[in-house]
Amino acid sequence: MDWGLVLLSQGITATLDDGADGAGWGLWVPIADYPAALQAIQLYQEENRHWQWRRTLHWRGFHFDWKVACWGLVLVAFHVAGHTIRRDFPIAGRMDSAAVRAGEWWRIFTAMLLHADSAHLASNVFFGLLFLGLAMGRYGSGLALLAAYLAGATGNAAGLIFYPEPHFGVGASGMVMGGLGLLAAQSITLLHRGFFGRKQLLGGIMAGVMLFVLFGLSPDTDVLAHFTGFVTGLALGGILLLFPASWRNGKADFAAAILLVGLLLFTSWLAFH
Repeated sequence: MDWGLVLLSQGITATLDDGADGAGWGLWVPIADYPAALQAIQLYQEENRHWQWRRTLHWRGFHFDWKVACWGLVLVAFHVAGHTIRRDFPIAGRMDSAAVRAGEWWRIFTAMLLHADSAHLASNVFFGLLFLGLAMGRYGSGLALLAAYLAGATGNAAGLIFYPEPHFGVGASGMVMGGLGLLAAQSITLLHRGFFGRKQLLGGIMAGVMLFVLFGLSPDTDVLAHFTGFVTGLALGGILLLFPASWRNGKADFAAAILLVGLLLFTSWLAFH
């Protein structure tokens, strides 16, 4: 069947038949096309001699952590509170490069809890639930959320270096891109599996890059924060994969969750006061 497709691509008509004489399956071509058909099949065999059509895919399974819904509820709660209870919080907590340089470092964290409007919030919650939920299923709930949170903060901090003018920003998109980076880093574990492992590694990272291009390069967003968050997530994912799964899903994961909650509460308290 493969050979029949090869001949078809070369404009050679071929019939797949098991043969009336009991000789087995074969391809029947007009006599005039036989030399060209034979040459095409030989070239096809030579070009694909190192390709394994059947090979084991080292897939660890599909795991989605539904505890990511708590993260979505936190974003919604801060958005509602910032527009009803504490109307000063969007100003006190947003990313303000001049204020950060003046010492209000917590803004690189609290800016991820704020959104410009409901559409902005809905977009980040939707993609965040998808990317972060999968990352949490792979690395552990606490470790994945903490890594993505730090990646988002790094994205906000990048503006201090590359934006010469005062820069303002809000949104969890840098953290969402950090979650995407964590997902793209999963295939690093295949690096030691030889040629096909390296191909799967490259494919996994390129898939993450393509998703980043699709969702992270909108002209009306902070592309620098998105890119830095994605790259930081990719790096942190590679570091987390160095540790055994039992370590990632045990006390370390719980400690990371406690650290994340503490960091979130402390920076929010600083912004409120």
